Amino acid sequence: MSAPMLQVHLRAEYGKRCVLSDVRFDLCAGEALGMVGTSGAGKTTLVMALLGLLPWRGGKTTGEVLIDGNNLLTMPAREARNIRGKRIALVPQSPMTALNSAVSLRSHFDEAWRAHESTGKKVLEERLRQLMREVQLPADDIGFLLRKPGQISVGQAQRVLIALALLHRPAILIADEPTSAMDPVTQAEIISLLRQLNRQNGTALLYISHDLLSVLQLCDRLAVLHSGAIAECVPVAQIDRARHPATLSLLRSLPVPVEALLSHGNLSMNSKEKEQRLWVARSESSLNALSDKSSDFEAA
Repeated sequence: MSAPMLQVHLRAEYGKRCVLSDVRFDLCAGEALGMVGTSGAGKTTLVMALLGLLPWRGGKTTGEVLIDGNNLLTMPAREARNIRGKRIALVPQSPMTALNSAVSLRSHFDEAWRAHESTGKKVLEERLRQLMREVQLPADDIGFLLRKPGQISVGQAQRVLIALALLHRPAILIADEPTSAMDPVTQAEIISLLRQLNRQNGTALLYISHDLLSVLQLCDRLAVLHSGAIAECVPVAQIDRARHPATLSLLRSLPVPVEALLSHGNLSMNSKEKEQRLWVARSESSLNALSDKSSDFEAA
């Protein structure tokens, strides 16, 4: 594998409260790294810290976030702004709140384009048509981008956020809980899209989620965030070799044993069998949840 595009060693705190004490990892071009952890593990703080934005939330980040060898945390503010959105980009969670409901979808792209480009509308138009095809949104429907966020579905809104993040062809993409609060079908579509973009464009992907199944479906490696540090980082194809209690606890939460997933094919990026097995597992989990609710209703 090539030299890391992103190298991280940081500490993050709010006042005297340390949230991330010793987070270390790297990410190479074309790689997908899944970062998982329970609620409150510090995943959102990590996202803000990686982008150098934690001071906006009253926090402080120390250490290194090296992008092509340059530390984002210590570079001048103007230089950091040029890196964010162009070299490293974020797909935020909760698409219906991340987008500005008062303006059109096209306005979001216009503003994001002006932040890093001085070329005219013709170049933007060409890039938008390409992006709409890549994220599987209407490329030739002029009226689609004139809609406001409230006039499209949650799945479409998430695709718009992915397109916004990819607008300037970043080398590194951070996806923060991109499938939260979505139905299983939409989740599977977004995961499939991220995997396709990661493989076709060679974009380094940091996928942050509490959903272990989606991480196993999408990523090459799994990193577990626990007690302010990376407890363990293992290849997804060797997930049965995990030893840390935090990782084992997450694995026990799967609707099917990890051994069953491994026995039906290697958990690797190109494994179609893996995608099918995990889809079955996710469906079984949803059906079990519905069955439990039905039983509770009948008992009442």
